[in-house]
Amino acid sequence: MLIITPGPGVLSLAGVGAAFGFRAGWRYLAGLFFGTNLVALAVVTGLGALILADPVIRFVLLALSTGYLLYLAARIALAGTSIAFSPASRQPGIRDGLLLQAVNPKAYVVNTTLFTGFPIFPEAYGLEIAVKFAIINVIWLVIHFLWLWVGSAIKRMALPPHVQRVINVGMAVAMLVVVSLAVWSAF
Repeated sequence: MLIITPGPGVLSLAGVGAAFGFRAGWRYLAGLFFGTNLVALAVVTGLGALILADPVIRFVLLALSTGYLLYLAARIALAGTSIAFSPASRQPGIRDGLLLQAVNPKAYVVNTTLFTGFPIFPEAYGLEIAVKFAIINVIWLVIHFLWLWVGSAIKRMALPPHVQRVINVGMAVAMLVVVSLAVWSAF
């Protein structure tokens, strides 16, 4: 259930689609995809647990990611009458998607839950990891392409300014709620 709730990745992807269109969102989507798989790899290898075991490092990373995600939520909420980030001066690319996933607490929670929460092949760890990577990537790609399409569809609509403001604030609030839940579950 956690994977289908809107988080920073899909909300920012919809914002990129709304600001720059579907084609431009592909590069950002690729960065998010590579980033989420790097997070999954960190979870599977134990690197994430090793790093987060130190309470100081954990607090610093949590503070940095929370600050960055609050900044993104504010940019979405304060975008005014255009559904996108404010100001949108350049197209986000692969690097931006990678960076977002690196600080996205929801990415860590989803991957930790999937890879450590329940065994499906307890006697074949390698097979289990491969199957789980395949499952999560198929679901992830469908969901993210859908959100990119929604953002680019909104770009083509001629919505009244007050409706655009409501959508911006709703997206920002949704991001804050999901980030709060992810941070809360990390403790």
